[in-house]
Amino acid sequence: MTGSGQPRRAAAERRAGASGAVGTSLAVAAAVAFASSGPLAKSVMDAGVGSGQLTWLRIGLAAVLALVSALALHPGSLRFHGRDWVEMLGFGLFGVAGAQWFFFAAVARLPVAVAMLLEATAPVFVALWVRFVRRRRLPVAVWLGIGLAIAGLAAAAQVWQVSTLDAIGVLEGLGSALCAAGYFLIGQRVVTTCDPLGVLTVSLLIGLLAVSFTIPPWTVPFSGLDASALLGGVVLPVWFVITMLAVVSTVVPYLCGLASLRHLPPSAASVLGLLEPGVAAVLAWWLLGQSLTAPQLLGGLAVLAGAAVVQVAIHRRAGTPLHVTNHRDRHHTR
Repeated sequence: MTGSGQPRRAAAERRAGASGAVGTSLAVAAAVAFASSGPLAKSVMDAGVGSGQLTWLRIGLAAVLALVSALALHPGSLRFHGRDWVEMLGFGLFGVAGAQWFFFAAVARLPVAVAMLLEATAPVFVALWVRFVRRRRLPVAVWLGIGLAIAGLAAAAQVWQVSTLDAIGVLEGLGSALCAAGYFLIGQRVVTTCDPLGVLTVSLLIGLLAVSFTIPPWTVPFSGLDASALLGGVVLPVWFVITMLAVVSTVVPYLCGLASLRHLPPSAASVLGLLEPGVAAVLAWWLLGQSLTAPQLLGGLAVLAGAAVVQVAIHRRAGTPLHVTNHRDRHHTR
C-alpha cells in the first residue's frame, strides 16, 4: 500500500503543479491584457469620445463577440441554474459595468498609471470585507499592508499638491478598486460551477444593460468612430482602437482571469494581477508619452507592496482570502 501510494501522490503533485502553471500563465496574460485598457482608452477619449460612451462601446462590442463565440463554440455554457443567476447579476454589475465605468472615468482625469494604481488597491477592500462583513480577525500584517498601500496612494496621487489634485478622479479610481474586489469575490464563486465563456457572455450583457440606463445607445457617437486617435505616434481610426479595447483588453483578459480562478486560489491570482500597474505605466509612457515623477514611482511601489502584504497575510491566516462560498460549501451549509 505504501509503495503504491507514493506514485499516486507523485502523480497528484505533478497534476497540481501543471494546474498551477496553467493558472499562473492565464493570470499573467489577464494582467498584461487588462493593463492595455488604460492607454487604449485614453487615446480614444483624447479623440473626443466621453468615458461613459466609451464604456458602452467597449462592453457592447465585447458582449457581441462573446455571445457569438458562445453560441458557435459552446452553447451549453449559457445554461445557468438557481443561485448562479444572482451571482451573475452581481458579477455583471460590479466586475464588468462598475469596474470599467469607474476606471475609464478615472483615466479621463488622472494619468493612466495613477488610475491603475488606485484600482490595484482592490485587495484592501477585500480585507475590509473579510473583517467587517465576514467578521474575521485579521493579522497585524494585514493592517500594516493597508497602511503602506494608503501611504503609497498618497504619494502616487501627490496629495500635497492640493491645487492640482483631482479629488473626483481619485474617488473614481477607488470606485474601480471596490468593483474590482467584487470581480474577484464573485468571480471565484461563479466559476466553480459555471463555464467561464458563459459567465463572461452573460455578465457582459448584464453590464451593457446596466450602463445603458445612464448612457442610452442613441447618445453614443457612432458617427465619430471614423475619427483619428494617436497611439504611440501612429494615427489609427477610433473604431479600430475600440475594437482592440473590446478584444485585447476585455474579452481576452476576462476569459483568462476567470479561467485562472479554476487553477489558482484567488489570493495568488490577485497578487499576479498587481502586474497591471507596472505594465500600464510602461505602456502609457511608450504609447502616450505619460511618465511618473520619482515620488509617484515610489508611491506606486508602496501600493503594490502593501497590496501584496495584505494578500499574503490573509492567505496564511484563512487559506483563500477572496474565497467567500463556493458551490460545494453551499451544500455543506444547508
